[in-house]
Amino acid sequence: MGIRKPKEGAKEETNKEAADKLAKEKKFVLKRKKALEGIRGIVRIGEVDVEGDKKLRNALLKIKGVGKSLAKAFIIASGLTPETMIGSLNDEQIKKLEDVMKNPINYGIPYHMLNRRKDPQTGQNKHLISSELSFALKSDIDSMKKMRSYKGIRHELGLPCRGQRTRSSFRTGGIVGVVKKKQAP
Repeated sequence: MGIRKPKEGAKEETNKEAADKLAKEKKFVLKRKKALEGIRGIVRIGEVDVEGDKKLRNALLKIKGVGKSLAKAFIIASGLTPETMIGSLNDEQIKKLEDVMKNPINYGIPYHMLNRRKDPQTGQNKHLISSELSFALKSDIDSMKKMRSYKGIRHELGLPCRGQRTRSSFRTGGIVGVVKKKQAP
């Protein structure tokens, strides 16, 4: 069986069509999101800038220290709905939501949902978000290093603290190659 060659005219059309498709793909057209009426573009909440067209439950997940269940609890405690666009909230609603995030115990959120129960320095139950959470974590690790606890020493050495095996994992040194000896003739 032989290979059938296409006609010359047809081949040129296909090449031209292919070139047009390629040109369309190469053009980068930035499509801006249509600004909806009454919705702000960017909202600052919990020290994080969030796009205004996101639903409230998804927008709260962008904040460090807020997970799915806690985001839902914050929304219910502040009297909002999860489907609301965050850009459509007014300043008063945003302030109330931030207050719920900073003082969740005052709004009836249970202790087991907080990320800092029985704080080592103060002994209080509280919930930390964004930079406060990062700072508390860093200060906890520094205090462990200072008191020379097992976990503190492991942190200093850059090794795992939770009992993982280290024979094959957590290798941080450079790669050492093996050189073969040349065989005698």
